[in-house]
Amino acid sequence: MFEAPHYLIEFLRGYSDVLQVVAVVVTILLALSAIDDLFVDVVFWIRQVWRGLFIRPRHPRLQEQALLDKPEQPIAIMLPAWREYDVIEAMVENAIRTLNYSDYRIFIGVYANDPETRAEVDRLTQRHRRVVKVDVPRDGPTSKADCLNFIVADIFRVEATMDRPFAGVILHDSEDVLHPLELKFFNYLLPRKDLIQLPVVSLERGYHELVAGTYMDEFAEWHAKDLVVREAIAHAVPSAGVGTCFSRKALQVLADDGEGGPFNTATLTEDYDIGARLSAAGLSSIIARFPVAFRVTRRSFFGLGPERQTTLVMPLCVREYFPNTFRTSYRQKARWTLGIAIQGWTQLGWARTPTANYFLVRDRKALFSPILGVAAYVVVLNYGLLTLTTWLIRTEPLPLFPDWAWVHALLFFNLIALALRAVQRVYFVSRIYGIAQGVIALPRMVVGTLINFAASMRAIRQYAGHVLFGHKIVWDKTAHEFPSDAVLAHERRRLGEILTTWQAISEAELAEALEEQRRRHRPLGRLLLDRGRLDEETLAEAIAVQSGLPRATVALDQVRANAALLPIDLCVRAQILPLGRNPEGKVMIAGARPLSEADRASVAAALGQDPILLIARESEIEAGLRALGGGRITLPPFGLPPLTAEFNLKQASSAEARRDPS
Repeated sequence: MFEAPHYLIEFLRGYSDVLQVVAVVVTILLALSAIDDLFVDVVFWIRQVWRGLFIRPRHPRLQEQALLDKPEQPIAIMLPAWREYDVIEAMVENAIRTLNYSDYRIFIGVYANDPETRAEVDRLTQRHRRVVKVDVPRDGPTSKADCLNFIVADIFRVEATMDRPFAGVILHDSEDVLHPLELKFFNYLLPRKDLIQLPVVSLERGYHELVAGTYMDEFAEWHAKDLVVREAIAHAVPSAGVGTCFSRKALQVLADDGEGGPFNTATLTEDYDIGARLSAAGLSSIIARFPVAFRVTRRSFFGLGPERQTTLVMPLCVREYFPNTFRTSYRQKARWTLGIAIQGWTQLGWARTPTANYFLVRDRKALFSPILGVAAYVVVLNYGLLTLTTWLIRTEPLPLFPDWAWVHALLFFNLIALALRAVQRVYFVSRIYGIAQGVIALPRMVVGTLINFAASMRAIRQYAGHVLFGHKIVWDKTAHEFPSDAVLAHERRRLGEILTTWQAISEAELAEALEEQRRRHRPLGRLLLDRGRLDEETLAEAIAVQSGLPRATVALDQVRANAALLPIDLCVRAQILPLGRNPEGKVMIAGARPLSEADRASVAAALGQDPILLIARESEIEAGLRALGGGRITLPPFGLPPLTAEFNLKQASSAEARRDPS
């Protein structure tokens, strides 16, 4: 510490005066924002008490049986897909496996210059009659709205060939995890409601994943409280972009109102746009909440024990993963901010009613709120540095705020408002993810503010570049991730279940094949092939889905070129083929089915690494093995039980040795 010169002390005092002015302005703005938030809080909690005392006792809750009893109406699901080849198959397979509904189709929009996604969708259309590929006749990415418009056009085309029109059309993304009762719930509400929005919930992340955790926190509170209040006051809710069902009437109104289709291609948030347009047209929209059970993987308290499977009761919702890095998160939120707060303002203007306009103000406030939050952090940080400096130079501390009573009252009000924000955040997060995640939501509030600040600055910069320099605002697509079966608490499916779900075989054909399997002890797939009930391609696809392994098409030249990777006797015994190495240097092998533990260990020992297994047709494996042996090896019959196959291989090897002693 040292004695400071006079000019330094004067500078610090002047700096303190400026800081006080900034602090007062920030305090006033924070108080105004807090009043807005507290209004929503008060309405929500009064509504909860009122409904608990007077509504629920007189009106029993909707029961699941009522959903199951209503006759099914045709429903369409829309999936716009640009470079979704790594998640689209898992999402669609999980949806078809999960949904308790029969009269629906899935329309997937793909682009001409996205061959990987097109190939995955082609495979899905071969497996499932209910999957329809929609070709977007131009290179992507255009915009999500553009892709959706082509999907809607195809829905109308298919609908013209049906006995009954689609009662509803649902918007989903390629990372969405659906609940079995989703379509039953929509079916129950259609056609009485025109826009039905399900809550959106983030799948649980680790305690250390702070960025992804902010989505858990924000959606847990926003869709449980803010949207509920919005519906109660404004009698309208925006679409969240996923889990949104449009009645056939609503879709037609949007199509008649739009240019080139129901979705506005001039905005980055077509979901928000359509909600506002439907509200302006006088159509009904709701945030639909129906308690159901979810089977989830629950992390132990602060990660101190093993994970466990548990059943969680919460509103029927769409679950998904959200970005887990700062850059991907703020870029995604910048698109939301630009579309909702800026393009929504410039393109949609204002509504006809004060209540609707109030929530439009709240939407557009999201552009400035994180900037205000970071400004508060900067003021506090500056005051901390100023206090440290005055202590080091042995001068008296300088005040952060002027000694005015009303300023101190505002500070106290803001402190109480912040405490209420924190308590409610912990409450809503804990209801879904447990108390540990609720506590960690507190530091994640700071992380969320920083992400949203970066998003606001990027949105402002993009829009300024568009207005001032004519820069095109493009679709900044977010990379998607689909959860594993372990996360979804799925058990391994039986082959027969997969094939009947795909309608590849009938229940009667499956029962007949299972009876023969009990007598002959041969694999189900081989029996169905022998009976002509199934083709090899469908069997290979089903085994790949069952085992969660990728597919492969085997080229004999590729097999011969990589023959040195594995001993031929091991290839014959395990019925596998070497395919080469991937870009990471991992050895890829093809087989007609997953390897046994013994065979996997033998292959790993021979390679010095764990192989990457891909599923191919049995005939491809057999042809490849014959090519490796040059026609000199007698193969064990495919589809025999392991012990029998091993015996046949030994017999064949002994006979080969007698014929060729060398």
